[in-house]
Amino acid sequence: MSMELDVFVGNTTIIDEEVYQLWLDGYSVSDAVQMRLESGAFLESDVSGEVLHSDTMDQYRTFQMCERLLHCPSKLANQLLFQIPTQRQAMLIERYYEFDHRFAREVLGKKLSKGTKKDLDDISSKTGIALKSCRRQFDNFKRVFKVVEELKGPLVVNVQHHFLLSDSLARDYAAVVFFANSRFETGKRKLQYLSFQDFAFCAGQLISYWTVGAVDDMMEDMDVDLEKEFLHDLKELKVLVNDKDMLDLHKSLVCSQLKGKIKVFTEMEANFKNLSRTLINIASKLTNTKDVRDLFIDLVEKFIEPCRSDKWCVGDLRLFLTYYTSTAHTLDAFRYQVLWERYMGVIQSCILKMYHD
Repeated sequence: MSMELDVFVGNTTIIDEEVYQLWLDGYSVSDAVQMRLESGAFLESDVSGEVLHSDTMDQYRTFQMCERLLHCPSKLANQLLFQIPTQRQAMLIERYYEFDHRFAREVLGKKLSKGTKKDLDDISSKTGIALKSCRRQFDNFKRVFKVVEELKGPLVVNVQHHFLLSDSLARDYAAVVFFANSRFETGKRKLQYLSFQDFAFCAGQLISYWTVGAVDDMMEDMDVDLEKEFLHDLKELKVLVNDKDMLDLHKSLVCSQLKGKIKVFTEMEANFKNLSRTLINIASKLTNTKDVRDLFIDLVEKFIEPCRSDKWCVGDLRLFLTYYTSTAHTLDAFRYQVLWERYMGVIQSCILKMYHD
């Protein structure tokens, strides 16, 4: 008796994105099989639990073999063991390096060392993220940091180039690297309301305008170090509050611009000098490493909380900061216009991002 069989042979590596995500999320094979069954995707088929377990096990084995290549993404395209289409490679890399913002918020600003890694059990319990996933994310942060810390040039570009990540994900990694390098304080109770996205935005502002790389893209070190000369020069801004005539004129100019435009005009007029001193004092102390690390807690405690207690809305705050910055340019005796714009541009952006009214 003769039989006809249609046989197809291929060597393209089959990757199930759903199973890949379950593996990335740290689920065991057994849990992954259960979740696949509960998803209802196999209700209309005759796939048995044994077959599903075998398929999941095979997928997991493939991912584990690919993992060493994902540690250096450029190797994935040049290896011959797995035949994976280019678009599929990009998906594997992007998903592998994606991270949970809740996890990133917990380690933001901490040293990426063994000491922090010991805290992953607690972070896993607090966030509900599987310990295995926490370890992968932490190791990715550490790996990216180690690679880019020795490179010169723009941080985001270096992350993209060496890890083949999308622009948005590379920017998020740049924020993690920046905070790990400068060790900004992010763990204080008063800062807990701020999300990873809030801090990542502020990191982008600081990297773009206050770092060495903001003024010299050919420097020898990576552009995550704040420019020391700029921070030192910020002391010159104290003339805005130390010179009584200039302080009074600055207040008068801001008040004339805002009268009738903001609901908290009376409070602003009464507190103008305190608000101005706060912003200038924060600037003048940034030559001290500890004060740099305390930048965000200072902005919250000394500026944002007083405005909140006076019930400022974001719109009023935006108008105040806009005119507070722009009117200083009309002060004839004030000679630090470029320095002022560089400082206040970042401060205004960060305060407005951090102000959750």
